Amino acid sequence: MTYVVTDACVKCKYTDCIDVCPVSCFQEGELMVIINPDECIDCGVCEIECPIGAIEQEGPDNLIWVERAKEFSKTWPSIESSKKPLPDADKYKDEENKFEKYIK
Repeated sequence: MTYVVTDACVKCKYTDCIDVCPVSCFQEGELMVIINPDECIDCGVCEIECPIGAIEQEGPDNLIWVERAKEFSKTWPSIESSKKPLPDADKYKDEENKFEKYIK
């Protein structure tokens, strides 16, 4: 099982999780980051560090995020060093259904 970045990350892109990842399995899109499921070692450190709870362990309720991560990992570049979150991250952190609104 892997860990997945979910809707809460869209338009926020906090990078606390990237700082603690021991294998650099994060990849960056314009409006969010993903965890490459083929590189994640399932340590769970990133889940604890995410300030908005955008990271979850793979399970029946979030398989769509695993599929999206597999697709995006083909083209999105790796991100190994942290950057600041998007400028309006705090404005969007509590919004729901952000993927459908801003990415799809």
